[in-house]
Amino acid sequence: MGRGQRSSSSVLLFYSTSPSRKGELATGSRRDRDTLRLRPPTAGMESAVVEGELFSPSCPTLIMPALSIGNVGQLAVDLLISSARARRVAYLDEPSVLPCAGNDAFGPDAAGDLALALEAYESTSHRLAFIQQRSPIITGMMVSFAKNVADFMRSIGKNHIVILSSLDSGKRRVIDASSDMQVYYLSSCNEDGSDPEYEKLGWKKLEEYDPSHKRWSCLTDLVEGGVFSEDMVGDTDEMTINDYYASLPFAALFSACKAKGLKVSCVLCYCSEGDNMPESFQLAEAVCKLLGHGPEKFHGNGSNEWTVPLSWKSVYGPPPDMSIF
Repeated sequence: MGRGQRSSSSVLLFYSTSPSRKGELATGSRRDRDTLRLRPPTAGMESAVVEGELFSPSCPTLIMPALSIGNVGQLAVDLLISSARARRVAYLDEPSVLPCAGNDAFGPDAAGDLALALEAYESTSHRLAFIQQRSPIITGMMVSFAKNVADFMRSIGKNHIVILSSLDSGKRRVIDASSDMQVYYLSSCNEDGSDPEYEKLGWKKLEEYDPSHKRWSCLTDLVEGGVFSEDMVGDTDEMTINDYYASLPFAALFSACKAKGLKVSCVLCYCSEGDNMPESFQLAEAVCKLLGHGPEKFHGNGSNEWTVPLSWKSVYGPPPDMSIF
């Protein structure tokens, strides 16, 4: 999938991960980390509720992406929102999220309704809420963002947070030769991240999650209110594979929600940069299995009963002018 999506009215709907991929616990120069420590505390997440809407207590489960390679989490959330015909209930504002704007992502027509960087949607018929994030986090602010998200979830009464994200296939230790995409997970059910119910779905726990490992434990300390110190980072030139996973946005969101006492699940898959629509379909299907839904319960108009968002129709731009050939 490319770095952006263009709607039929040629207004850019921006998806990006690049600034946030170095905004986590273990990366950045010493000067960047000094700046991080000196930065004053930020305000929390705020919401502007759409007129006539509200956050419904009948939607206790909330699904959101954690930005990463290939934008698979964002694409899967787009697919779920579109297929559930979820209503936009609020525009969200969080000071660590870079601003962006584009045309309506879901249609059915590009009517000019703005899509912003953070939005909340709900489908009371599916008892699901969604947050869609369309732009990255300011470098060095991922932990602050995760804490604000967790606080906001509690304030609006959500009790199960499902985080969708992707992992760099170049970091895989074991290659699965089967044709089906392997789904990995983390759960707050047990301290080691395991959950017997998820194992029954054929999923594998992310082996690289080790709460006793230095980077994971430091991340936990930070989201619980600890102060950043240089010994939390160490030598970035000697980062291990565990350090890579602990530095990703999903790790901060998982740790922050868990620290707030929320039930939190991460649903993960490996991918590479490119056209990641197939992975987004499979990740959306995995979430449906987790929550006891199925594509047949959605109002579909495409393959596998999914409703493809309007913004996907011209993701690579318009077709070439055939008169040039």
